[in-house]
Amino acid sequence: MKNYFYISNRKFAIVIKEVAFDSLLIPCIMTVMSKEKFVLEYDFKKISPTILWEFLNTPQGLEEWFADKVECNEKEFTFYWNKTPQMAQMVNSRIGVFVRFHWTDEGNDRTFFEMRITTSELTGATMLSVTDFASSDEKEELQELWDNEIERLQRRLGVL
Repeated sequence: MKNYFYISNRKFAIVIKEVAFDSLLIPCIMTVMSKEKFVLEYDFKKISPTILWEFLNTPQGLEEWFADKVECNEKEFTFYWNKTPQMAQMVNSRIGVFVRFHWTDEGNDRTFFEMRITTSELTGATMLSVTDFASSDEKEELQELWDNEIERLQRRLGVL
């Protein structure tokens, strides 16, 4: 079986595969949806951005809400859920502002997940923006997962 890939734009890819059918190779065309970026915002009220930062970029802080266990070797992070590891590389950060990770098993180098701390100009509240990528059929589930994880963090910090 041979695979040929043609990427038409950033939104989707066309994959042409030769599939065996009654001893004949028949080209099949499948559309593979790529991941689209989405941003979620969460209110952390009057929590200090410095305290919130410690929960976003340190293994100890991330273990409090994001993963069961977190190991870090410089910019390589290993997150464990139910003893199953998933590796990510910290690709960018600015102390006290944002941290951006890229899953190492992710085929697309343009995808990442980012957590960014801001202060609302209107209310003075500490805000956390989460940027992530998902295909259209995974987006709702991933948003719900983030909502649940951030709720755990908010409870841990006494926001809820």
